[in-house]
Amino acid sequence: MKLAVLQSNYIPWKGYFDIIHDVDLFLFYDEVQYTKNDWRNRNRIYTQTGVQWLTVPVSASLDDSIDQAVIVPNRWQMKHYQSLLTSYAKAPYFRYYQEFLEFVYLESKWETISAINQFLIKKISSDFLKISTRFDNSKNFASSGSGHQKLLSLIQSTGAEVYVSGPAAKSYIHAEDYQNAGIQLIWKDYSDYPEYRQLFQPFEHHVSILDLLFNTGPDAPYYIWGWREDSIGR
Repeated sequence: MKLAVLQSNYIPWKGYFDIIHDVDLFLFYDEVQYTKNDWRNRNRIYTQTGVQWLTVPVSASLDDSIDQAVIVPNRWQMKHYQSLLTSYAKAPYFRYYQEFLEFVYLESKWETISAINQFLIKKISSDFLKISTRFDNSKNFASSGSGHQKLLSLIQSTGAEVYVSGPAAKSYIHAEDYQNAGIQLIWKDYSDYPEYRQLFQPFEHHVSILDLLFNTGPDAPYYIWGWREDSIGR
């Protein structure tokens, strides 16, 4: 069984969904400490004037976990919807997703950043990218210790034989501990994603998955993982 464990992010970039597609089970790791000015509550979109941040206002102390971080109730939902509408109304597939956006930003109320993040990630994965990976929360599995040891014990409790990790985790994961535990550790490679036609130039990879969906629609999976399968087939 292949496993990935990540904190939930707000409308993540395509690499996040690439990892989800790689595994059988994906665990949201929102029991760990909330970090400010991070991907938990913000991401980037591409606008006529360049890259722009969309940030969800969150109230959280230094001791709060991600799933305890409360969203500050103001007009952020309308602002995000208007920003997406202004920036992407002319994208080929924007109208295809507009009803979904209206549900998220105009018809729903979100109390925690974890709630909206997990909803968006699961919905986009299953409905728009047709990913069959199973989702769960890390709290539903046993773990002990802190930091690297807590993560490793969590992975062991799932019974996973393979663990897929983003490259940023190289700063705190001890690869030899995984080898000793009989767990194959795979570092995700985010390089060589193909470009697609964006509304603005120069091309920008590091933006929300929404940019890819609005511009490529049902072809989005090709630009995340499908191109690799084509390369292997040649």
